[in-house]
Amino acid sequence: MSLWEAILLAIVEGITEFLPISSTGHMILTAALAQMKADDFFKTYIVAIQLGAIFSVVVLYWKRFFQSIAFYIKLLVGFIPAVLVGALLKKHIDTLLERVDVVAFALLGGGIILLFVDKWFAKNEKNTELQEISYQTAFWIGCFQCLAMVPGVSRSAATIVGGLTQGLNRRTSAEFSFFLALPTMFAATAKSIWDTKEIFIEQAQKSWLTLLVGNSIAFVVALLAIKFFIGYLTKYGFRLFGWYRIVVGLLILILLWAGVKLEML
Repeated sequence: MSLWEAILLAIVEGITEFLPISSTGHMILTAALAQMKADDFFKTYIVAIQLGAIFSVVVLYWKRFFQSIAFYIKLLVGFIPAVLVGALLKKHIDTLLERVDVVAFALLGGGIILLFVDKWFAKNEKNTELQEISYQTAFWIGCFQCLAMVPGVSRSAATIVGGLTQGLNRRTSAEFSFFLALPTMFAATAKSIWDTKEIFIEQAQKSWLTLLVGNSIAFVVALLAIKFFIGYLTKYGFRLFGWYRIVVGLLILILLWAGVKLEML
């Protein structure tokens, strides 16, 4: 992997990880269109740069990150459904992770839903603050997060919509989604690293500078993306992201139909 490819992937990761547009789908498209080779370092790299994106949430919300013990318990309650579903349905999830067409259809379906989400929940929104979220609400948002185990759904989209179904406003739903990403993404990243620890350590020792640059870029871009997303979502809602998902989903299907080789990462 060249340095420019590493920078491109880090930018894509930073932009897409917290927006409701599926980072998986964009990584597949980026790798295919740039004709990147999915070797051991490539797979190590796309896992490692998630850490930079995760850290952006801590830095951006550091004043609110250190809250009451009750808030952390709520994050744990929201995290538990993904752990249970992931353990029970691991074989089925692994099968879906091999299907690029599933990503495309999930992008399309999710995009269509986002076109109407604002209208569906406009009358249901309450000015609930982050610290006022109940344990029950946290649990139901966690259940929605399980939908993101289908590649292409987008963890951000699933959890934010989950929050809206519980009466949260768009801003609070998005912010809780970001906080819930910390244990979820960290656990997923740690598991991926552990499962391939020998390869990961070997690749990290050889290409530590590329990993450092990639994490730094993913951190900065994710921080800017979150700031943009919160402002845009509060004012304009989901419609733009819905249309965007539909375009990306159709593009993946067109590439598949044209015989372009697209691989899951």
